[in-house]
Amino acid sequence: MSRLAQTAGLTDIQREILSTVRDFVDKEIIPVATQLEHRDEYPTDIVEGLKELGLFGLMIPEEYGGLGESLLTYALCVEEIARGWMSVSGIINTHFIVAYMLKQHGTQEQKDTFLPRMALGEVRGAFSMSEPALGSDVSAISSKGVKDGDEYVLSGQKMWLTNGGSSTLVAVLCRSDEGHPEGTAPHKSMTTFLVEKEAGFGEVRPGLTIPGKIDKMGYKGVDTTELIMDGLRIPANRVLGGTTGRGFYQMMDGVEVGRVNVAARGCGVAQRAFELGVSYAQQRQTFGKPIAQHQAIQFKLAEMATKVEAAHAMMVNAARKKDSGERNDLEAGMAKYLASEYCKEVVEDAFRIHGGYGFSKEYEIERLYREAPMLLIGEGTAEIQKMIIGRRLLEEYRLQG
Repeated sequence: MSRLAQTAGLTDIQREILSTVRDFVDKEIIPVATQLEHRDEYPTDIVEGLKELGLFGLMIPEEYGGLGESLLTYALCVEEIARGWMSVSGIINTHFIVAYMLKQHGTQEQKDTFLPRMALGEVRGAFSMSEPALGSDVSAISSKGVKDGDEYVLSGQKMWLTNGGSSTLVAVLCRSDEGHPEGTAPHKSMTTFLVEKEAGFGEVRPGLTIPGKIDKMGYKGVDTTELIMDGLRIPANRVLGGTTGRGFYQMMDGVEVGRVNVAARGCGVAQRAFELGVSYAQQRQTFGKPIAQHQAIQFKLAEMATKVEAAHAMMVNAARKKDSGERNDLEAGMAKYLASEYCKEVVEDAFRIHGGYGFSKEYEIERLYREAPMLLIGEGTAEIQKMIIGRRLLEEYRLQG
């Protein structure tokens, strides 16, 4: 284990889980990650290994076949996985958010139907809020779910769906005006629908099409897609929680824990960048000595390590706050904002340490340099995080009288 990013107060079980995950990352992910990423190849063998470790059911309660672990344990595992290859942590994280939403908001029938199979990785989750013209303005969602007897008919186009092809259960946020009169606030007329589908691309069920993967700068391997609904019929018992109009709150709850995990991904990528930088600095020689002995590089390493440590501490604090049952949107927003920004900076410094070789695809830092920017926009941009943080601070420090 590295000296950096240690977490105090873990149980023996938590330490054992993290040791197992780190060993898996070192042996099964890091040696093949860059090769798979360059080919934009889905990491099937890695995913199967994570299923065997029980990672898909890490936070699912034991009564449904999961391990019943905390958000902190999960976030620390995500940190380790992202250290190996961020795309793999995205596959896990998207699945986890849907399982969390089911656990927190699903009907008993929905929990009994999906959670045991999700714990085994047999049902793989994805969630869908964004749309082509939407950005961060969730209230502007135009996809619709219209009641028709005992079913809802869904129509619209969704965007940036992680696990879009490989998933078999998608939580989709749509407008549903049924029962909500005209003039109702937009966030009170949204519903989350649980959409079951076949894995793959094309028409995966009548009325539902998953086009091919979006070609991205980084974050490759994982399938990021659109989702097109055209007369998609969903039984009424697949409204998450059984009641319309609660979708916005359900999704925001999921995104809140998702922000902790995006922070964890930033921590993991930053840790790997630091490892690569500090290692290369001791091997590369200039002017007759390793560049690590030059004060300028030592200053850079000091700044990188401090950022890794600070981001990790904030991520752990946000996870523990959520685990305690307290509201954590302030802490999650801060952790996501800081970890993603610091990740970008640490990766860039490691890239600079590598000099010209950092620009070569033979070196791992090249991959990290393309992956880090995704964390700046995933689960809300830095500007969105600062809006959340600012509003919460004004609530906490509101002047009296």
